[in-house]
Amino acid sequence: MRLKAMIRGKLGQLSLTLRLMMFAGTAITLSLIFSGFLVLKSVKHHFAEQDYEELTVVLESIKHQLNSIDADRAKVQNALSKAISGHHGIFFRVDTENGKPIFLSRNAEFLEHLEYEQKLEIASREQLKKWQIGSGLYRGLIAELTVNGQTYNVITAMDMAFHKQFLDKFTIKMWLMMLVIGIITISATWFVIYQGHQPLKSLSTKIRNIQTNRLNERINSNELPIELRGLALSFNEMLQHVEEGFERLSNFTSDIAHELRTPLTNIITQNQVMIVQQRSSEEYRELLYSNLEELERLAKMVSQMLWLAQSDNNLIKPASNFINLNQEIKELLEFFEALASEKNIRLIQEGEVPWIYADRDLLRRAISNLISNAIRYTPSGKEFRIVSSVKHDDIIQLDFINPGQPIPTKHLTKVFDRFYRVDSSRSDNTEGTGLGLAITKSIIEAHRGSISITSNHQHTTISLCLPTT
Repeated sequence: MRLKAMIRGKLGQLSLTLRLMMFAGTAITLSLIFSGFLVLKSVKHHFAEQDYEELTVVLESIKHQLNSIDADRAKVQNALSKAISGHHGIFFRVDTENGKPIFLSRNAEFLEHLEYEQKLEIASREQLKKWQIGSGLYRGLIAELTVNGQTYNVITAMDMAFHKQFLDKFTIKMWLMMLVIGIITISATWFVIYQGHQPLKSLSTKIRNIQTNRLNERINSNELPIELRGLALSFNEMLQHVEEGFERLSNFTSDIAHELRTPLTNIITQNQVMIVQQRSSEEYRELLYSNLEELERLAKMVSQMLWLAQSDNNLIKPASNFINLNQEIKELLEFFEALASEKNIRLIQEGEVPWIYADRDLLRRAISNLISNAIRYTPSGKEFRIVSSVKHDDIIQLDFINPGQPIPTKHLTKVFDRFYRVDSSRSDNTEGTGLGLAITKSIIEAHRGSISITSNHQHTTISLCLPTT
């Protein structure tokens, strides 16, 4: 396993072009070797076919000559010598059934040492035999011929020296040709692979040229091969997320610098004024109270920022308990009753929902943020309503409805952003930190829910959808 992992790791370090060349080169080499052996086998088979046909012709000629002569030995010798007329490199031997020699062709003494085995009246292609006698190589047939009621044993042989010489030369030339073809094919394959990777290299160059100040650039997938379009689309989608995140981070940095500057400037200015001249104890006490108020606001902002940072990194894990959401809303409305009474605002709870499985503390914090925000922007003498309903079997919906100035459509998608205010993202409003709705959204999404906002000339509605389990 360790060796396998090591080999896989080494292969993983190779370039894609080299890996493809290794696979292609191996496939081409094996294909050429296989083709070479197949060609050699075909040529050898072709020679065997030719030899068989010629040997069968010789056997037929021998049979014909035996059929046309009588028992005169001189005539037999003369007639059988004509059997191989026109054939070169053919040797044969004829014996009676009892093994008595009748004829032995010229230079065929080597046939005297061969045994008659597997004799057939009609020799078949499968009966072709090879004999290595000394330095000579022969191919032949052993047959049994019946002529005029008399049986003869015949051995025919053919000198394969020409075949061997031809095959040796052909084999050398063929493998040289295969080598040249292999080199040309592998070179062409490398060129094709290299050219095929040009779109990938071009894509890599385009990606490398995208800088932080050019995150709005996108890869044109229509200019790429089909295989790379999915990669380009995925990269564009990722770049879109990066651009949005970078923009949020840039805005967040600017906003937090502004939000921190205001209370810090207040503290510095007040202290500078106080130290210009001698002050009474009461004035110093008021200064300390003022500083404490600003520092508490800073501490609250930092705490909320840390919570959002944990939420962004999925470090906030809601506890899971069954809670009576109707009762929780009722208690929170009672808590804010005093604040609402100061502004002459009525708080109304409508509808009921079943118990849900959620984190009680986090959910109370989210609802508190929405109630506080609604009271802040509801005109005096109006009413703020929380409407509870069951959207589906396992989804409940809470609508926080307050009258007031409508929110322009262009702002609706941004009200849940950090430090975002409809009036101005640089507002010096000290009533809140500008993080309440962002925290609320994070809490709802941590519970696998969703939050949305709509606004018209009559009222603004923030809707929460939460699963019951």
